[in-house]
Amino acid sequence: MAARTFHGIGVSEGIRIAKVFIYRQPKADFNRNVPPEKIPDETKRFKAAVRGADQEISGLISHAAEQVGEKQTGILKGQKSILADPAFTPEIEKLITGQHFSAEKAVRQLTDQFVTLFSNMANPYMRERAADVRDAGNRLIRFLTDPSGKSLSDIHEKVILVADDLSASDTVQLNRNYVLGFATEKGGKTAHTSIFAKSLGIPAVVGAAGLLTNIRNGDTVILDGAKGLCIQSPDQTTIKSYQQKYESEQKQRRLYESFSHRKMALRDGGRVIAAANIGSSADIEYSLGQGAEAAGLMRTETLFLSRTNAPTEEEQFSEYRKAAEAFAIAGPGEVIIRTLDIGGDKAAGYFNIPQEANPFLGLRAIRLCLKRVDIFLTQLRAILRASAFGKIKIMFPMISGIEELRQAKTLLQQAKDELSKKGIAYDQNIQTGIMIEIPSAALMSDALAAEADFFSIGTNDLTQYTLAADRSNQSVSDVYDPFDPGVLRLIRMTAEAAKRHNIPVGMCGNMAGDPVAVPLLVGMGMDELSMAAGEIPKTKYTLSRCSRKECEKLAEKSLHCVCAREVHKAAEDFHETLFHVSNDTGAN
Repeated sequence: MAARTFHGIGVSEGIRIAKVFIYRQPKADFNRNVPPEKIPDETKRFKAAVRGADQEISGLISHAAEQVGEKQTGILKGQKSILADPAFTPEIEKLITGQHFSAEKAVRQLTDQFVTLFSNMANPYMRERAADVRDAGNRLIRFLTDPSGKSLSDIHEKVILVADDLSASDTVQLNRNYVLGFATEKGGKTAHTSIFAKSLGIPAVVGAAGLLTNIRNGDTVILDGAKGLCIQSPDQTTIKSYQQKYESEQKQRRLYESFSHRKMALRDGGRVIAAANIGSSADIEYSLGQGAEAAGLMRTETLFLSRTNAPTEEEQFSEYRKAAEAFAIAGPGEVIIRTLDIGGDKAAGYFNIPQEANPFLGLRAIRLCLKRVDIFLTQLRAILRASAFGKIKIMFPMISGIEELRQAKTLLQQAKDELSKKGIAYDQNIQTGIMIEIPSAALMSDALAAEADFFSIGTNDLTQYTLAADRSNQSVSDVYDPFDPGVLRLIRMTAEAAKRHNIPVGMCGNMAGDPVAVPLLVGMGMDELSMAAGEIPKTKYTLSRCSRKECEKLAEKSLHCVCAREVHKAAEDFHETLFHVSNDTGAN
């Protein structure tokens, strides 16, 4: 058979060569009705499937917490709540008893109904729930068609998985010892499946059309997660070429790992702090293992999502204290805790946020906190109390101007006064900073720098707001580009304002962990780069090859470019030169 290459989106890099294992959803008869005398048996069969699915999800939640961090378990907990929802499984049972549907037919009909309902909602968070409902329905159908409950975790041979699509819960079941990588016909970069693949370190390509039509079980394929390629039946020359690339990749990985516990420093000795973005205290051990010197962003919304009421002050204090103590022991390193960033693509029902046409431009983050002062003050008190156990800084998200910062600081002072009256200890000199993620904040960075102790640039939102391109919309993915000169000029403007006022400036967006972007960012004045923990060793190695002067020269060149394509070329050429030199010199 002649070789054939399928092009998709590379969402988790790595090269793998193996036989194919095709995964298909179980076949079922979705048109079958049940005679009246068989209804009790059908109901019993359905209830058994619900119990099996619920038990499996409970196990997956524990497994996910160990494999990809507690922050990701919310996706699975959402599925568990769907199975327990009185509008879901009881309604399926009514279709069985009232209309004599088979269990499979009833599950499919109600699942499709809910998927359509959620898919057409304006709120992006609610639209994402459609995938959770579909996943829950598919799990029930699998238990109905295969009561033994066999799943992807039962694969015990080294394979590359090929499927139409994989759910988040499918992905977290994958055993990395056997599933070397996967390719799917559907999916995008921002899907939960893609996020899990990267967290698990499994090479993955999504959105590769035509896979199931052409590839068969047992075919040999090459998966290139960096370039988004799946090569079917490669010839020996191609296999040999990719084997060499794989060996080089593994050698490079070991090289990066050797840098994980070094301080992040430039070739000429200049220092930049290597920090990790964490979603909860459960992420800390992995982050420290990868060489994090600090937590440049601790998201707090995990505590507020997947529950029916806001967490108490004690619950929050316990979580923040764990983080403060862990980094104090390890470093001591600081923990920058971002106050609640609910809204936009993250929603909690008990906030009763009205449906908005443009939730990313609506009531979210600091805007919501300033309206829900009760919840905000509770969080501020919890953070302040935790500051007595380590170096904590407070960061306010989505600040658009000076008035919001002043209001937030006024409430922070109120929280301090409340604790002082009770004689509760906290860091009297705790620093407060802001995220620069709205263009107006970058444009007013001089005024903001006079009243903030530090800046952290959130490139994900800054890019989408600057370019008017939704970062989750694949239709405008070619427009959404943090390398755009307009975005870079706002970053430089922010860094220069920080320097004039002698406050540190860091970055906690995805760009901070992009090795191609890192020299450019350092050249523009970043003091700290906070990223996904797994990116830290490679970033440390990359910067060890650069001098400050070289980075600044690249930044100047990039800032004079007129389009993102020119910036990419300048940064990529610089990056390739670094690695070419390292390979020539045999650096280790």
